[in-house]
Amino acid sequence: MFSRLPWNRYQRGRPGRGGRLWVSVLLFLLPTDLYAQALPGRVVEHTLQNGIKVIMLRRAQAPVISFQITYRVGSVHEQTGMTGAAHLYEHMAFKGTERIGTIDRAREAPLLEAIEERYHELTRKQQKRGTEDAERVKTLKQEIERLEHEAQQWVKTNELGELYERHGAVDFNASTSRDVTSYTVALPANRLPLWVAIESDRMAHPVMREFYKEREVVLEERHRSVESSPIGKLREAFYAAAFLAHPYGHPTLGWPSDIRAVSARQIAEFFKTYYGPQNTILTLVGDLEPERVLPVLEAAFGAIPAGAEPPHVVTVEPPQTGERRIAVEAEAEPQLMIGFHQPGILHADDAVFDVIDSLLSDGRTSRLYQALVDEKKVAVSVGTHTGSPGAQYPHLFTIAAVPQFPHTTEEVEAAVYTELEKLANEPVSAAELKKVLTRMDAGLLRSMQSNEAMSSLLGYFEAITGSWRYLIANREAIAAVTPEEIMRVAKTYFTKKNRVVATLLHSQSF
Repeated sequence: MFSRLPWNRYQRGRPGRGGRLWVSVLLFLLPTDLYAQALPGRVVEHTLQNGIKVIMLRRAQAPVISFQITYRVGSVHEQTGMTGAAHLYEHMAFKGTERIGTIDRAREAPLLEAIEERYHELTRKQQKRGTEDAERVKTLKQEIERLEHEAQQWVKTNELGELYERHGAVDFNASTSRDVTSYTVALPANRLPLWVAIESDRMAHPVMREFYKEREVVLEERHRSVESSPIGKLREAFYAAAFLAHPYGHPTLGWPSDIRAVSARQIAEFFKTYYGPQNTILTLVGDLEPERVLPVLEAAFGAIPAGAEPPHVVTVEPPQTGERRIAVEAEAEPQLMIGFHQPGILHADDAVFDVIDSLLSDGRTSRLYQALVDEKKVAVSVGTHTGSPGAQYPHLFTIAAVPQFPHTTEEVEAAVYTELEKLANEPVSAAELKKVLTRMDAGLLRSMQSNEAMSSLLGYFEAITGSWRYLIANREAIAAVTPEEIMRVAKTYFTKKNRVVATLLHSQSF
């Protein structure tokens, strides 16, 4: 679904619906010679000598190119003690390189190394509880402050962003999700050499400058979005309860103690492990000529050394054997989250979940909205989400709702289960299935025309499924979904023992 995509760079939180089904329906509704048949012939694929995958699509309607670099790394690849590493590196990627962001690298480098040495010693001493050398800790903090002040004079703050801005860039941003990390920008087509020079340099020569200052920025970001946000607390607790073994239970921002303890040296090592050429996808969509672009990419990106194959996620979440329920207390209005474990994106049932997702909550005429908001009036809002918190590995089908006062979360939960039981026991009519596809059409056609969206989709699906052609295969899978399959999937997965329920309760309820 559209909501699976790491598109929080466009807007905070999850945007509208659609993702994979969204693309699939587009392939149904646009002329088949334009997408279903022509897209495979229009997309150019190439693998550089070091393993970087390049995907290009020429769209010459305007002299602009949307660029995206997608790395097959997200919070799912982090280990305990290093949670938040991918997101923290995302911040560091905007600090520049050995050539960008510094006035004098030769003078800056030894200062950064000295800061790292002091922080390493400081962390070791602070972790030895009860035996802390108070005087040495004080001295180290003073030395770090002095060194950071001295290093700061060699920093050209935000030079990377300003360089892009001077050349007409828009949408210069990044996002980190459970499954992938993406860096995006759109530029005038004649600025392609600039993008190649900047991004190959950023990939080959990153610098962990202002690391400990930025680490505090990340802690503040986490404070705003989790500690000070009731819904943020609820989501974090919900995913932690749902995944006891699999790293999908880790928050993308990381646990606070891990963020406070991680060093610049550790993040640099994390970068070397996961951001190498063999883990990288370049997508370019817009006014370009692939045959002319490829030699330029090969000369710059292809020269980056390939490195070792990064480790794969091996942990598998054990089957859930009973309902899990948690409650989070906060100064906020009640909210409800229900999650059912579902297979990963390449499983045959995944397309059925896409259809169910749209059927239940896509628009004001969807089943859950009609039943809970319009008819019973027990909820202010209700929505579903497939691919939560990630999509590549087995994940959750999530239902979230806000009760309408004076109704309770218990009433809303009961109403949700009533609709799920109907889905499991009563075949969806052919007319309703057609209505679902038609209802999605307007949003699909508006959004898919964007070069940026297409660049994101190509890179994302190449990263998590192994091929951007999943867009085409998913179209066929959606087309084959039947009412009987919807009933089977609902009966199989929407069971009590397979669900996790999280409730946000106002603290005055206790």
